[in-house]
Amino acid sequence: MNLRLRPVLLALPLALALPGCISLGGEPPESLLTLSPAARAPAGAGIAADANRPVIAVMPFDTPAKLDVLRVPVAVSDTELAYLQDAYWVEKPARLFRRMVGETIRAKGTAMVVDGDDVASMPTVTLQGTLIDMGFDAASSSAVVRFDAVRIAKDGAITTRRFEARESGVTADARSVGAGLNAAANRVAAEVAEWVAAG
Repeated sequence: MNLRLRPVLLALPLALALPGCISLGGEPPESLLTLSPAARAPAGAGIAADANRPVIAVMPFDTPAKLDVLRVPVAVSDTELAYLQDAYWVEKPARLFRRMVGETIRAKGTAMVVDGDDVASMPTVTLQGTLIDMGFDAASSSAVVRFDAVRIAKDGAITTRRFEARESGVTADARSVGAGLNAAANRVAAEVAEWVAAG
């Protein structure tokens, strides 16, 4: 009995000492990046769907693998990709950009916007798309946002359009790139809002 217990008793102090020596993850980032809409609907404002105000459903956006992470991609060349040091999104860019687009459309006050994961109502317009780029271009020192939008009308008519915005003169650090991407994303979101509401 004593011989069986001895290895367990010796292992217990060792196991208790390990957490101080072993790190199961890297150091947490000092700050996280997010997107902040330049246009917001005022608090308490409500819009009902009617003949003059369509229901626009903003569906989840697709994205390539390089953006399906919490890192900020850097285009080093036409064939090389890296990730910006110390730059981390608070959540994946496609979700952040989707909410920004939904809020920008909502702020216009001309449509009822449904942008939750479960769209229960019958939309008169559906917005889908692919966030192709949201990162830093090293060659031009630019923050780049590129979005392929798909507008589907209630009658099934489909219209597509590519949107792109660049912020030049951006330095390769998390704060500068984050601010540049926020500005570029806001410009794209405003253009998408105009386009999708215009029909």
